[in-house]
Amino acid sequence: MDIARSRVLRLLVPVVVLAFVSGCSGSGSSGEPEKTTEQAVVPMAAGDLQSAYQKVIKDVLPSVVQIQADGDLGSGIVYDDQGRIVTNAHVVGDSKAFKVTTANSEDALTATLVYSYPDQDLAVIKLDKVPGGLKAAAFADSSKVAVGQIVLAMGSPLGLSSSVTQGIVSATGRTVSEGRSGGGTGATIANMVQTSAAINPGNSGGALVNLDGQVIGIPTLAATDPGLGNSAAPGIGFAIPASMVKTIADQIIKSGKVTDSGRAALGITGRTVVDNGYQAAGVAVVAVKSGGAAEKAGIEAGDVIIMLGDTDITTITSLAEALAEQKPGDRTSVTFTRNGSRKKVDVTLGEQ
Repeated sequence: MDIARSRVLRLLVPVVVLAFVSGCSGSGSSGEPEKTTEQAVVPMAAGDLQSAYQKVIKDVLPSVVQIQADGDLGSGIVYDDQGRIVTNAHVVGDSKAFKVTTANSEDALTATLVYSYPDQDLAVIKLDKVPGGLKAAAFADSSKVAVGQIVLAMGSPLGLSSSVTQGIVSATGRTVSEGRSGGGTGATIANMVQTSAAINPGNSGGALVNLDGQVIGIPTLAATDPGLGNSAAPGIGFAIPASMVKTIADQIIKSGKVTDSGRAALGITGRTVVDNGYQAAGVAVVAVKSGGAAEKAGIEAGDVIIMLGDTDITTITSLAEALAEQKPGDRTSVTFTRNGSRKKVDVTLGEQ
């Protein structure tokens, strides 16, 4: 059985493991009435939370599907009642046709690609025939996602369809980069939601859901720890925020492609260069886009970019991550070397 490969993020800093030990708590009194009250409250709270989980799962899981593309398995979310499904670009890969299994049926449905946008690792596919009762998911306002929120991740990890894991929002506003190995798109994505909910192979493209039954993001990356042989770093996963998913999906549905990426661009083709000690030392400009931001600023092929604004640039990935923090039309500076001389120019960023 072919299992979908996981997309991983290579962490560039050591992972520090912190162990927390829970101590015993007490009120300083051994009176029986107080113990009785405490014992009565805890099960009630746990029961309420369990009921909330079960309601969310019942409401949202029918909107989460399993996608098979060229032997690999991933997940997707029903986007509308016309049979459109949003997922990760790395899930669809180079495929144009797919088999889709819903939570309420074991029979696979056929679907075709509408458009894939690898730069944001998002894609839309459409069912060839829309089954009765297909339910579209509700998407949350990403600006209201907060650290500490309880979330559920729904998808098909390791081919186990309709699986659910639980965690919290660990952080927001993360900028992360995918690798290209193993089928990744190499995308650098800003404003991602970090979660402790388990993200396993096959979860990609599924749903990260709050307790209001709204999708807050699409699970996309699971972190790995280089210090442990690139094995999974438990409890560190990333999801593309719902607002970005809606922005891209709506453009694809309306125009058949992405017309306004919202992603800043310098307008160059570049590659990482190393210094005499074989350490990454900047981005060499291989080609400059005609009419692009770099050409207008006077940057030429052969220049080596070493800073964008106040951010040091050592690799093509660090340049992509710095650009991900900007927006088209933003003014910044580019510092580069040319024939051994250091230069700095102002630039108005274009759109990718």
